[in-house]
Amino acid sequence: MAEPTRYISTEDRSALTPVHAVWEITLACDLKCQHCGSRAGSRRPQELSTEECLDLVRQLARLGTREVTLIGGEAYLRRDWLAIIREIRAQGMECGMQSGGLHLTEERIRLAAEAGLQAAGVSIDGLREVHDRLRGVKGSFDAAFNALRSFKKYGLTASVNTQITSLVIPQLRDLMELYIEAGAKNWQIQLTVAMGRAADHPELLLQPYELLELMPLLAELYQEASDRGLLIQPGNNIGYFGPYEALWRGSGDDRVHWTSCNAGQNTIGIEADGTIKGCPSLPTSPYSGGNIRDLTLEHIWRQTDELSFTRTRTVNDLWGYCRGCYYADVCRAGCTWTTHVLFGRAGNNPYCHHRALEMSRQGMRERIVQIERAPGKPFDHGRFELVLEGSDGKPLPAQAAVTDDPTTRPLALVSNSIPLGGNSLVQILPAKRRRAKSSAKLHPSEAVELIICRGCTRHVMSGTKVCPHCAGDVKALTRAYEKDQRAMRKAYLRLLKLMEPN
Repeated sequence: MAEPTRYISTEDRSALTPVHAVWEITLACDLKCQHCGSRAGSRRPQELSTEECLDLVRQLARLGTREVTLIGGEAYLRRDWLAIIREIRAQGMECGMQSGGLHLTEERIRLAAEAGLQAAGVSIDGLREVHDRLRGVKGSFDAAFNALRSFKKYGLTASVNTQITSLVIPQLRDLMELYIEAGAKNWQIQLTVAMGRAADHPELLLQPYELLELMPLLAELYQEASDRGLLIQPGNNIGYFGPYEALWRGSGDDRVHWTSCNAGQNTIGIEADGTIKGCPSLPTSPYSGGNIRDLTLEHIWRQTDELSFTRTRTVNDLWGYCRGCYYADVCRAGCTWTTHVLFGRAGNNPYCHHRALEMSRQGMRERIVQIERAPGKPFDHGRFELVLEGSDGKPLPAQAAVTDDPTTRPLALVSNSIPLGGNSLVQILPAKRRRAKSSAKLHPSEAVELIICRGCTRHVMSGTKVCPHCAGDVKALTRAYEKDQRAMRKAYLRLLKLMEPN
């Protein structure tokens, strides 16, 4: 069976192949989303012409891109969006799109499918009242579901993208039921990030400690959805090495786990005016490597420092809690986008399940507080700080609040804080058997081998004797697990034999 187009092999890692491109073909938009990171609405000055877009498609194909996802704004608001789809398909690449769906009519869907579009997704961020409020247009919830139901009619793989805000967590189960009923096959979930308009609404942002509630719920929904034909997929800014990592990121495959930010390694982001970034979500500055009007795509991809930052990132680039974390050399502080827009630099990520669990075990939690507003430009951000407090939200004793994290300070020191009330690609560690056949160089974050502790289902370093998370004997727990698996298999085979007709 052929592997998914977006599967990232060790060869892709070694060759730095931009397997997946996410392309904002226009910033024009018909929605007014409160959590829009790009502050979409009006077209960018000097958006690429049709011919420039078609030439860029050819350059992507020459670099080895296998899949292009069109986004906006709203992609269908460009008059030549169908021509771009046709050229992507003519160059042998797969093509999908993501949309808010407000005016993604059945006719537009039919024309896109005829042009070669293969997959389409809509963004739905809550039940009707919450969604319409966040999207800024009454009726946007119903329009998104109408589009979702039409995808199947025209042979498109249907997906949904949901941003996790403080409002949506209680509605996730009801949303799942609606998605299944509407025929969605994939549901990508990501945290709302403090960029653009989301930075204007910090009350929408999840607090880091709320991951303790969110992650068990998502694991429960994942299993239920999987049994009913819906695959829940984590965005790159959610998860990280809790007890559900293998389930959540690898569909139960223990060898699969988060392996560092992939921006500029196998993903590429394109802005509507031809600006190139390593990830579509990153702020334009300081992550723009240049513009295709000035440089070739290959030069920007291969030569510019702005796109190579994750290729050379080491533990020495991390700071705060992440610098001394057990998973530092594998995780590299998770999603660059999430952390940069909080603190003005990457390398210390409070939105980590492992970190929240460890904090809780010590009777502490972290809370973000905005201390500087965003200036109001596309892809902009303000500035936040971390407040370290007790698990009950009360101030810590002075001696317990000591930290080497310069963005974190105990609650008692916070004053004049603003009161609080937001495409990615799942990175997959290739299976061990694939590595054995490959001579390609592993990414540094893949060189550290992790295994599962069968006592707590959390990843530990290979060779670990005592699990740092549950204090269990890793080898003994593994032997007991394997014994149970053999017994279960024997019982299953006996049952099959008993069920055979005489």
